[in-house]
Amino acid sequence: MSRIRHVLGSRPALAGTAAATAILLTAALAPTAAAAERPSRAEAVENATAALADHADSLGLTPDQRTTVRDVVVDADGAQHVRYDRTYHRLPVLGGDFVVHLAPDGAWRGADRATTAPITLPAVTPALPAAEAADLAARALRAATPGRVLEKLTARPRLVVDALHGAPRLAWSTDAVALDGLGNPVARTVLTDARSGERIDAWDRIESVTGDGRSLYGGTVPLETTATGSGYRLADAARGGTYTGDAADRTDLCVLGLCLGRAPSAVFTDADNHWGTGTAADRASAAVDAQYGTDMTWDYFADVHGRRGIAGDGKGSYNRVHYGSGYNNAFWDDSCFCMTYGDGDGTAFGPLVSLDVAGHEMAHGVTQSTAALTYSGESGGLNEATSDIFGALVEFHAANAADPGDWLIGEKVVRSGFGRDALRYMDRPSRDGVSADCWNASLGDLDVHYSSGVANHFAYLLAEGSGTKTVGGVRHSSATCDGSAVTGIGRDKLGRIWYRALTVYMTSSTDYAGARTATLNAARDLYGSGSAERAAVAAAWSAVNVTG
Repeated sequence: MSRIRHVLGSRPALAGTAAATAILLTAALAPTAAAAERPSRAEAVENATAALADHADSLGLTPDQRTTVRDVVVDADGAQHVRYDRTYHRLPVLGGDFVVHLAPDGAWRGADRATTAPITLPAVTPALPAAEAADLAARALRAATPGRVLEKLTARPRLVVDALHGAPRLAWSTDAVALDGLGNPVARTVLTDARSGERIDAWDRIESVTGDGRSLYGGTVPLETTATGSGYRLADAARGGTYTGDAADRTDLCVLGLCLGRAPSAVFTDADNHWGTGTAADRASAAVDAQYGTDMTWDYFADVHGRRGIAGDGKGSYNRVHYGSGYNNAFWDDSCFCMTYGDGDGTAFGPLVSLDVAGHEMAHGVTQSTAALTYSGESGGLNEATSDIFGALVEFHAANAADPGDWLIGEKVVRSGFGRDALRYMDRPSRDGVSADCWNASLGDLDVHYSSGVANHFAYLLAEGSGTKTVGGVRHSSATCDGSAVTGIGRDKLGRIWYRALTVYMTSSTDYAGARTATLNAARDLYGSGSAERAAVAAAWSAVNVTG
């Protein structure tokens, strides 16, 4: 299923493995096998396939289900983690994903499942016609965008099995997309019971933020480009062919896999390989920021986590800048594997091409390629927080003196008309007036950009600790929810722990309690069960009211 995320959002048949993506984790796991002995991706998948056949019952797999590999992680010591999606009578199962954990020799160690409920239905024939599901979703999109005239509204139902919201049931998952009166895309996914017509859940698929080149925000930065017969293209062959194009102030409706006219995106070219002027008057300046953000995000995941590219397959994404007219947003879209940046309205926002925004949006692609955290409820908050965490860590990793790392998101793009100096504050999320600092039972009812505050607060405390300090020239102050004092373990360890938790232990249905377990498991794997790092993870979660 395509995703668009904004900064501001007998034995079963075991099916093919072509969708698997190899990811070699380079975190500090104690190696017990030489690199040459480490299982390959293909060997890991083969081992997991054998394990599924032997452990089908414990995973709830039946002859009516099939599995496909989504992701593969092979640890430095040879341990293997293979992530699967499943179908039931060829219907995608929302919440049917699971991760198989194997020892270096391929022996079974266990599994993490998004749901433990049996996946079985009396029938897979809907009582509610697809046309009615589409109409309900279209109404939901109109209701969610009051006061806006919607054009080219299209709703596409897809029959699924919903195992995320209680007992599994047949459902229509309908993506409704349209253009508003300004030509900006709006989208909403509506999950409807395919027998009763009851709405199960709904979530926005496009969220408002309300939320050498001379760049707008990062000073003069190095760029890898491609020579042509007459000059240079803003395309980087060393980073999977990533490139940046000009959307020419046009909009499109090409989201959630539907394209009703793609805005053109001509790749930027230059005669002397010196790009931009550092001002918005030169259209190439925003392109420099976008390309630089892509480069730095690629480098962060490659240098720290051994992941080459968003999907871990060595392939680059691309950027479109100057999208629309005064568009106050930026978004990642899986359907084009691309980033799109608006120029802002000049009052609340300038061009949304800052380094942390780029890292945030492309991290959505990493999440979708791995845990695929559902974009609603607590899992949606964790999805957004994952992007904020990695967006901040990309900024720190870049070590750019013109845009030093801090724990604010979007501080470069915000203008005085926005009413505050950043989109989000990870040290004390409630500074924005809407985000949560501490977990509570109703957290999942918040917009995902605000429920993300709890995980952002956890991440800051784990890295920096509680109290007051100056980071990147910015004063930060973080109190705990339980009155405790927390000592940080550093940004590098935070990033390694969160990445491993995301890629190895989290699933589509992971909530805050599950994130606590996943990060504790990750800290155990990386630093030991009795380590100070694992204890710090537990303390930081307790400090935001997420307890065992």
